[in-house]
Amino acid sequence: MWKSTICSGTILGAFALTLMAPHPALAWGNEGHEVVALIAQAHLDPPVKKRVSALLAADTSDLTAHDIASEATWADEYRNRNIDNSRALTSNWHFVDIEIDGPNIDQACFGHPEPDHPASTGPAKDCVVDKIQKFADELANPDTDPEEQVVALKFLLHFVGDLHQPLHAADDHDRGGNDKKVSAAGQASGNLHHYWDDVFVQRLGPNAKSIASDLIGHISDDQVRQWSQGTASDWAMESFKVAKDDAYGQLPEPNSKHVYRLSDDYIAMATQDTAMQLSKGGVRLAFVLNQALGQKNR
Repeated sequence: MWKSTICSGTILGAFALTLMAPHPALAWGNEGHEVVALIAQAHLDPPVKKRVSALLAADTSDLTAHDIASEATWADEYRNRNIDNSRALTSNWHFVDIEIDGPNIDQACFGHPEPDHPASTGPAKDCVVDKIQKFADELANPDTDPEEQVVALKFLLHFVGDLHQPLHAADDHDRGGNDKKVSAAGQASGNLHHYWDDVFVQRLGPNAKSIASDLIGHISDDQVRQWSQGTASDWAMESFKVAKDDAYGQLPEPNSKHVYRLSDDYIAMATQDTAMQLSKGGVRLAFVLNQALGQKNR
């Protein structure tokens, strides 16, 4: 469905200077997914944008509002509220635990099981890489049940974002950083995964709309072309490399209480990585949706 060449770009130097300024913590943890969705919205082909809006308008779920940014948080709400045993069914779908000391994406994806039909019914042992492809296939198929198309879209809005969070694509036998305690100046102590999920996103701006606007303004046409290629598997390995080299690779030694005290340099590096990953995630989400819902698939 997609070509396999992956290229990377850099955030413009002028924007990078803004990443150093801290911002107060916000009251919710969905900003990253909202940012990815808003960036994607800006890169959708006009007919696809209309189709996405129509599908979301047909959504009957009351877990979120039905704009694209809110719907990008639906998969977490669905899992967290354990609707129809969704916690057990969908929890594995949000990540791919590629081990730092022995990377094997096939093993991390449970051997790539055959999908259930519809894909929203399982299997429970599946990974974000395969679920992106399966839901994209459903979205592209005009014979897919209309309600399942809406569900497939909502999962895609979330999972492409998940795949670009480095600690959703890597593991150091620590549950993707959840077992590593960290602290930093001016921030509440927490675990490494939380910092990459929330803290570094919040440093980019006061809210999702502001962050997305800044990032959109610094994504070049060349970067859009470079990033609008590849497969979910390619993107997972790219996120894995960010985790290996930076999220884990730049950690200091833990102190006597097994807490990693993050330096200012680590915070700056991680914040810039986060800006890049959100930007790539948004462009690639648009790429997936444009491929699935474009004219040639109607």
